[in-house]
Amino acid sequence: MFLTISTTGTPERPATDLGFLLHKHPEKAQTFSTSHGTAHVFYPEASEERCTAALLLEVDAVALVRRGKGKGRGGAPDAALAQYVNDRPYAASSLLSVAMSTVFKSALSGACKAMPERAAAPMELRIEAPALPARGGAELVRKLFGPLGWSRVEAVAVPLDEEFPEWGDSRYVRLVLEGEVRLADALRQLYVLLPVLDDAKHYWVAPDEVDKLLRAGEGWLAEHPEHKLITSRYLSRRWGLTRQAMQRLELVRLAESDDLDVESIDNAVDESADTEDRPVPLAVQRRDAILAALTAAGAGRVLDLGCGQGQLVQALLKDTRFTEIVGVDVSMRALTIASRRLKLDRMGERQAARVTLRQGSLTYTDKRLKGYDAAVLSEVIEHVDLARLPALEFAVFGSARPRTVLVTTPNVEYNVRWETLPAGHARHGDHRFEWTRAEFRDWAGEVAGRHGYDVEFVPVGPDDPEVGPPTQMAVFTMTRTDETEKEAKAA
Repeated sequence: MFLTISTTGTPERPATDLGFLLHKHPEKAQTFSTSHGTAHVFYPEASEERCTAALLLEVDAVALVRRGKGKGRGGAPDAALAQYVNDRPYAASSLLSVAMSTVFKSALSGACKAMPERAAAPMELRIEAPALPARGGAELVRKLFGPLGWSRVEAVAVPLDEEFPEWGDSRYVRLVLEGEVRLADALRQLYVLLPVLDDAKHYWVAPDEVDKLLRAGEGWLAEHPEHKLITSRYLSRRWGLTRQAMQRLELVRLAESDDLDVESIDNAVDESADTEDRPVPLAVQRRDAILAALTAAGAGRVLDLGCGQGQLVQALLKDTRFTEIVGVDVSMRALTIASRRLKLDRMGERQAARVTLRQGSLTYTDKRLKGYDAAVLSEVIEHVDLARLPALEFAVFGSARPRTVLVTTPNVEYNVRWETLPAGHARHGDHRFEWTRAEFRDWAGEVAGRHGYDVEFVPVGPDDPEVGPPTQMAVFTMTRTDETEKEAKAA
């Protein structure tokens, strides 16, 4: 991981003052041990006119795994090599944020005994990160850094392969920030926003992360137009911690406008605030509908195909009627997050025996998936290219052949009810298509007819009389077993 901080100067205020502010001498190359590797600080250039400090973090991938990333027992992901082969050593993330807090601790606090006035004043800065994961693309990068006083925010998408531009762009960007900003503020912004853009952390998010966020976000986070997204992602979408942070940010805003005693903010936060009026998220309504359909079908052994980060698997584990749960996903990163969410490494033997996480593609047949009572494809098919849908259809309905199959997908007609969704845009950047109710019914009916299933349709979410529900669910029930199909062919 690599990051550079540059500034310009004059004979009266030489650029090499950057060394004082960072507490790192420009004529020395220094090395620091971190919990997951070695950090190096050096200066590629250092003169009165221009000075650049570079932070290079060498991540020890083996140490990263040994300290708990991806480890587990029983149902832990079974593609162990993926724990070592990943983007962590190369793309700026929470690992770099932790290294910054270790190496530039005094600079982050804004302390500099040698030059207190210089540390307190804005200075011309240029910050570059050649590889930054951005879940939300260059547009999100600009939304996050744009309101923070930078005169230039450049986020250039990195192509998957420069020799094959038709392959499109990767999820990584090259970041350049330029502007007159206080060094401590710039470092705090990076400390918070690097893991926010990556939308992941390499360590467990404990309650003290709320304090870290508010300290680093002091002076800018409360008024940031994207403060809700920043808070949620920084705290790994843990609702309880996010609610605490949002309450404290609101009190900060009140303190600034109404002279509220800021020292009493912590005591004023009600961590057990009434949430009865909070609307039930669509994702929760979707899981409830799936659980109800599985219960009605009498399913005990369930496949969650395209399980993602394990939200449905977690819900299934809470109900003892589901005796065996298998989560399958093509992404090892998602499976690792699911393993952490489920706490597989701390789960009791009896509970661990009920759940398995597997890496696999849903467009290929897998003998291990045969013989289950039910399979769930929750918000999965719209992420598959239309040309690949027949392969997924055969893998699930033709090869695995569970007795019941549940498929949920967005209803594109309902998109006009989302006030924040621009016209003509899909709900997610990775959606290959979004179907109307008629299109989904046509596809589901054809699938059912080809493979010996009946199909019924269930609305999920508020059923608008004009455009229908936000999510549509098809419940497939097997009517023709393999034995009756063989008999029919023989006849």
